[in-house]
Amino acid sequence: MDKKSNEFLFRLLKTHSPSGDEAEYQKIWAEYVKDFAEVATDEVGNAIGVLNNKAKFKIMLAGHCDEISMMVSDIDEKGFVSFVKAGGINAKLIPGLKVEIRGYSNVTVPGVIGFNLEERKSDDGKHSCKDYFIDCGYDSDKELKKLIRVGDYIVYKSEPEIIGKDRLVCKGLDNKTGSFIVAEILRKLSSRKLAVGVYAVSTTGEETNMRGAHSAASKISPNLGIACDVTFNTDLPEEGSTHAKVFFEKGPVISVGSPVNRKINKIIEDTAKKLNLSLQIELSPDRTYTDADKIMFANTGVPVALVSLPLRYMHSPVEMASLKDINDIIELLAEMIAGLTGKEDFRPLVI
Repeated sequence: MDKKSNEFLFRLLKTHSPSGDEAEYQKIWAEYVKDFAEVATDEVGNAIGVLNNKAKFKIMLAGHCDEISMMVSDIDEKGFVSFVKAGGINAKLIPGLKVEIRGYSNVTVPGVIGFNLEERKSDDGKHSCKDYFIDCGYDSDKELKKLIRVGDYIVYKSEPEIIGKDRLVCKGLDNKTGSFIVAEILRKLSSRKLAVGVYAVSTTGEETNMRGAHSAASKISPNLGIACDVTFNTDLPEEGSTHAKVFFEKGPVISVGSPVNRKINKIIEDTAKKLNLSLQIELSPDRTYTDADKIMFANTGVPVALVSLPLRYMHSPVEMASLKDINDIIELLAEMIAGLTGKEDFRPLVI
C-alpha cells in the first residue's frame, strides 16, 4: 500500500459514519475517487465511482461505509443519557468505554458509558443497551439539552493504528475496509484498458437496512455484482466450531452457497491461481448477511459473489485486520475485472 492509499484509509477510519449519517465520510471517499473516475451520488447517500461508463456489460463492486452505532433515546434531569443501538452493538462489551455524541448543534459531546456498581442485566439475563447510560459530565439536563437531543448518533471513540507486524486496529473496520477496497480496485483499473464498465459503490445503511446496495443495484442494473465485506477470523482460542476455518494472511475469503454464482467464483479462483494467491472458503447456505443479499434481488436478478476480509473482534469497539489481506483482495479483484471480456454469461444453465 503506497503512502497516498495509506493516508486515505486512515482518513476514512477517522471519520465517523453511523448508519444513517454517512455524508461526511462519503464526501471524503468521493473526493479521492474523482481523481481517477467519474463520481456520482444518489438519494440514499451512496457514493459511486465509474470507469468506462459506455460499456454495455457492467460490474458493480459494493463496500458499505456505515458503522454500527447508537442513538440518544432520553436525557434525564440529572444529565444521564439513555440510548438504543443502531446496528449490531454487543452490549456486554460497552461499559466504561469513551464515546462521542454527534450533537444536532454541530458539536461533538464526549461521554463515558456508565453502569451501576451492581451489574445489571435485562429480564432475559442478557446484556442490553438499556442496562447502561452515558455520563457526559453534566449535573443536569439543562446545559446538555442545548447540545444534544433525542435521535443524535453516538459512536465509539477510537483512533486507527498499526500494531505488531501489520495489524490494523480501529472501530468500524466492518466495513470501511470494504469501502476503501472498492475505491482502490477502481484506482488500479483506471490505468488499464477495460472491456467492461466498472461501478464501485461505497454503500450506505448495510448495518441497519441495506438501503444503499438495493438502490445502487436497481439503478446501475449490473450484469455482475461483487460485495466486499468482512468475515470472522476463526483462529482464536475455542472459536470456529460453527464457522469454516478462516485465518489472517491465508488469502481472500470467497463465499459458497445458495446466494453465490458459481461461475463468478470460478473466475475468481482462476485469477487467484494466476496471481499465486491462496483463497479461503466461508459458507453461506441461505444468505450472506451482506450487501450481496440485496444486490441479487435488484431488477430481474443479479448474479453475485462475496469476497471477504478476515476480521477479529467483529462488531466490537476495536476490530483487527491484516494490511496484507486488504492488499491481496485489491490485487485479486482488480486483475479479475481487467480480464473480463464483457461476453461472459453467468446464467447457471445455458440451453
